[in-house]
Amino acid sequence: MQERSKVRQRVFGTLLMNALLRWETAVTLVVTLVLFAFVPLELPFWQQWFWLVLGGVAQASLVISAITDPEETAEAMAKEFEAQYDLAQIRNRVSRERLNAALEYRRNMLKLVKRHEGAMRVSLRQTVDDINAWIAHMHNLALHIDAFEGNQLVERDMREVPARIEKVKIRISQEKDERVREELEAQLRQLEQQRRNLEATISSIKRAEIQLESTLSSLGTIYAQMSLLGTKEVDSARAQRLRLEIQDEVSSLQDTIEAMDEVQLQSFRRA
Repeated sequence: MQERSKVRQRVFGTLLMNALLRWETAVTLVVTLVLFAFVPLELPFWQQWFWLVLGGVAQASLVISAITDPEETAEAMAKEFEAQYDLAQIRNRVSRERLNAALEYRRNMLKLVKRHEGAMRVSLRQTVDDINAWIAHMHNLALHIDAFEGNQLVERDMREVPARIEKVKIRISQEKDERVREELEAQLRQLEQQRRNLEATISSIKRAEIQLESTLSSLGTIYAQMSLLGTKEVDSARAQRLRLEIQDEVSSLQDTIEAMDEVQLQSFRRA
């Protein structure tokens, strides 16, 4: 909620700045100054500074219309949303390409929204809002993949642990001292647990990569379904089903992220 509030504040600031920099603002300012300086009105109640007041009212009207325009707001929100994600930070090339494709789908969805009016447009905007959560989870998943792939300790252990296990097994088979053998067997159990943790880590990375790929495919399917929606009232039910499908996909992404977090947590506990 705090992050959403910050986004709305930034969007408001962007809309306000855009309103102040519009050509209409410059025209209003010039006309107001010309009227104030050169056009006195010979009326009993008139004061020359009234022109400034009227100019201020006109400018305020322009600003209010700009910051309350749903199209302007939607466009500013779209730009602000994409500004949150610096894809250059994603080291994994495949993840980066899939995220870029997801953002492209979202841009085209926004174009589809503009084709509709009334309740259908509102419904499709809500659908795109759900897609925002979808892409946010995809970005989070990509960061998790980077975190696992960039872990040099994991890479080192993946190379060394199997060899260490084999060496300990050989020592156990050759060791005559019972106490030393017990210590070696305890060490072997720890190494085997470490190997299981590593295997779980590798498995979670593979599942995450598959999840990203399938999610992008689902996003393409959603886009295709949105492009087929007409303006008929009956399509409202289809739009609602789209939202439910998106929510299911977001839930699946969240489950994958939580599973990766759990694998990492267990690895730390057992290390």
